[in-house]
Amino acid sequence: MPALELHELRKIYATGVEALKGVTLSVQPGDFFALLGPNGAGKSTLIGIVSSLVNASSGEVRVFGVDLHAQRAAAMRMIGLVPQEMNFNLFEKPFDILVNYAGFYGIPRAEAIVCAEQELKRAQLWDKAQTMSRNLSGGMKRRLMIARAMMTRPRLLILDEPTAGVDIEIRRGMWRTLREVNAAGTTVILTTHYLEEAESLCRNLAIIDGGRIIEQGPMKALLAKLDVEGFVLDIDGPLPDRLPEIEGVMLVAEDGHTLDLEMPRAMDLNRVFATLDAAGIRVRSMRTKSNRLEELFVRLTGNREAAA
Repeated sequence: MPALELHELRKIYATGVEALKGVTLSVQPGDFFALLGPNGAGKSTLIGIVSSLVNASSGEVRVFGVDLHAQRAAAMRMIGLVPQEMNFNLFEKPFDILVNYAGFYGIPRAEAIVCAEQELKRAQLWDKAQTMSRNLSGGMKRRLMIARAMMTRPRLLILDEPTAGVDIEIRRGMWRTLREVNAAGTTVILTTHYLEEAESLCRNLAIIDGGRIIEQGPMKALLAKLDVEGFVLDIDGPLPDRLPEIEGVMLVAEDGHTLDLEMPRAMDLNRVFATLDAAGIRVRSMRTKSNRLEELFVRLTGNREAAA
């Protein structure tokens, strides 16, 4: 059965705003799933409903077959939530935060102590276990929130913008942690505005816009729908003042030694190289642009600013 199953989920706020307009979605066990969408698309409302922080107007939510409305406690025991906002006591130590959190779910203290050590070590925070949390760096605080969510051994882990505001080195360290969590069998649902993060981590995705799912499926299959390919070309020597024109191809000089190339997927790349060579432009190296998901996102939502 699906790890998470939504059927015709709707939410109309008292102001009359219809945040969700009949969302139907299925996430399979063991998946690493991305939920993407521009600001105001309905992501936060959807996560709020699944985590029981927001009441749905209508529709069904099932967690591993358990109806969230009818058996809320049983469903919530299978969910771990990492919200975007820091919501732990900054004057507590990480070890105490994890042990006390486990106690809220009825986990015996002896068991919680063992689990807290395991999770702090996995989050690379064991050496900070007895440090006041307010003294942790931003990246450490993010990892602490993931460790806390894992204390109940959730079968489904939901992360809302878990790497917001951290630098790339810390972000990649968190990616390793999340891959380990997923590899151990936990189903992971991720929302993020870093589209390269979703492309790197997730196997399946859904894009929500205007309260509706406008696209969903395997990451590779959705990216294959793009009819253009993008490359970055490193040029040997300076570029000429005027770039050659190639029908169907867009060439943009990023700087004096770099070309940004977009071309139809069906076009022969050798033709492009031959034209560049004839114009005296020698390509030293080439790499694929890493913003394929961003391009798909922009095309589907029509919201270029939201994908930035």
